Amino acid sequence: MSSFPSGSIQRVAGTALVVQGEDIDTDRIIPARFLKCVSFDALGDQVFADDRQELNGSHPFDQPAFQGASILIVNGNFGCGSSREHAPQALMRWGIRAVVGVSFAEIFFGNCLALGIPCMTAASEEIQLIQQAVIEDPGREWCLDLMALALGSAQDRWAVSLEPGPLDMLRSGRWDATSQLLSRDSELTALMKQLPYINGFQTA
Repeated sequence: MSSFPSGSIQRVAGTALVVQGEDIDTDRIIPARFLKCVSFDALGDQVFADDRQELNGSHPFDQPAFQGASILIVNGNFGCGSSREHAPQALMRWGIRAVVGVSFAEIFFGNCLALGIPCMTAASEEIQLIQQAVIEDPGREWCLDLMALALGSAQDRWAVSLEPGPLDMLRSGRWDATSQLLSRDSELTALMKQLPYINGFQTA
């Protein structure tokens, strides 16, 4: 599994997997009983836990051909339901680094953006063709190019879209508040030394 997203995100490359169906909600992505976790670390193993148990090994997240995939292809209104941030956290910890679908629930989209996971869209008919291509050839390498706004492989290429604001945040790295703070550590430290309420109201 690749490292967690950080900084500027211009492309996501790797194999893909498909979860088909409309209105797949966050309770299916990560069932409510896992919300009691102290940290997000173990959530990757529990992504789609109930669906996977019901399908007894035939769920895409369990199929050997799709292990190690980094791009998830979905349908419409993916991530609807409750606003739990555990859903994109679980997907990220399983290994997903980008999601491409027809549409996304607004809060799920925002939670993904805060983790550096692009949620790109394409027309329903094109998503179905992409899903078919992934299912027929699970080992095919894909590249989601945020600069060219395209999802492509050696055989095919489709246009994808993302609103300008989130797209700019991902391309520039402004989505990653932690990295921005760390990159300006010296300036922040100097400022802290000047703040009376941090220094017992005694400044140099």
